[in-house]
Amino acid sequence: MGFYNRYILPHVIEFAMRQKNFAPFRARTAGAARGRVLEIGIGSGLNLASYPAGIETVCGVDPSSELLAKASQRVANVKFPVRLLEASSEELPLEDRSFDTVVMTFTLCSIPDVGAALHEIRRVLKPEGALLFAEHGRAPDADVMRWQDRITPYWKRVGGGCHLNRKVDDLIQAAGFRLERLSAGYQEFAPRPFSFFYEGSARPI
Repeated sequence: MGFYNRYILPHVIEFAMRQKNFAPFRARTAGAARGRVLEIGIGSGLNLASYPAGIETVCGVDPSSELLAKASQRVANVKFPVRLLEASSEELPLEDRSFDTVVMTFTLCSIPDVGAALHEIRRVLKPEGALLFAEHGRAPDADVMRWQDRITPYWKRVGGGCHLNRKVDDLIQAAGFRLERLSAGYQEFAPRPFSFFYEGSARPI
């Protein structure tokens, strides 16, 4: 891990993810969680304040020890048990069928092997469990897609591996999920290559 990724990138991610425009997506996604919850890419713990009081527990997974250190400071402000785990989402050190809900917000873009991660999520999710997500990704318009493909190789270098051009709904379905709810569209607070958002829920097939 280079100097930028270790000492600068966590602060860049924290600053970007704290923007008020992301708050409604966090509130709707984390707010719908139930039971035993696994959060993929918990980062600095910004979703913790949005979980309902009635959930049983949250296990937050992230590969960044620096961001997990920030998350640990937020744990004291919630009223449910939280376990923070430094791990890769492609190889979750967790038992099969052990979670009622998996939450992902703005993290699927930066996972190196997104297919492996989604299959791991399906493995640890109970058969009746739900995957809740809010992500940015591939736009439907050809001109915007071309810009996303052009920008992504450079954007990944400064954005911690963030891809602008992943088609979130297709990736989730290809990993063995059935989409139950999906809304997708451009957001007004950012340029189009960065602002096509997917939000919804899915269940294992």
